[in-house]
Amino acid sequence: MSTVDTSNSTSAALGAATSPTGKTQSASEQSDRFLKLLVTQMQNQDPLNPMDNAQITTQMAQISTVSGIDELNKSIVSMSAMLMQTQQLQAASLIGKNVLVPGNKLAVDASGNARGAFELAEGADAVTVQVKNANGLVLDTISLGPQDAGRLNFNWKAPANASGLTFTVNAKAAGVPVTATPLVVDTVRAVYNDGGQLNVELQGAGVMPFRDVKGIS
Repeated sequence: MSTVDTSNSTSAALGAATSPTGKTQSASEQSDRFLKLLVTQMQNQDPLNPMDNAQITTQMAQISTVSGIDELNKSIVSMSAMLMQTQQLQAASLIGKNVLVPGNKLAVDASGNARGAFELAEGADAVTVQVKNANGLVLDTISLGPQDAGRLNFNWKAPANASGLTFTVNAKAAGVPVTATPLVVDTVRAVYNDGGQLNVELQGAGVMPFRDVKGIS
């Protein structure tokens, strides 16, 4: 009676990730291929030298692992799609609202009050904010004294007909500069999905990723 070599059955079933045409096989197709090979081997095995049960068990465990990974990947893709839909619904509720995003422009309301914010990477013993006009001329320097790490807001009374106002933050701790990220108040005009990335369209700052929104005011 002819015999079939079982030593490479796992590599034949699991290693053949592509069909003769070069098309990638799914875990289900690989599982079917493995089982057919296994049945053929058992039908043609040498009665005096039967297949090792431990080897069969190991091969079955391996193909089960491949199938499980395939199902896990499908679940992750499905969860990612659901997460994106949830984010879109949450972001849609921001339309028409003010948000804090990275930027150094000052928003001036109808009463002439300019609002700005920034984030300190660590505590500082001296923090100042310089307000500049459209030409880069310093209009005022606001001293905020020592501040802890985190987000800080400030207000400034803008002169009449002021436009194009920007600000810079200078922070130091024991004479060493502290990283300060300027934030701007802007209004959300629209929300949309661009190639799997959720973006917000802002009235002043234009389009930026939804993840860059630091807060809602």
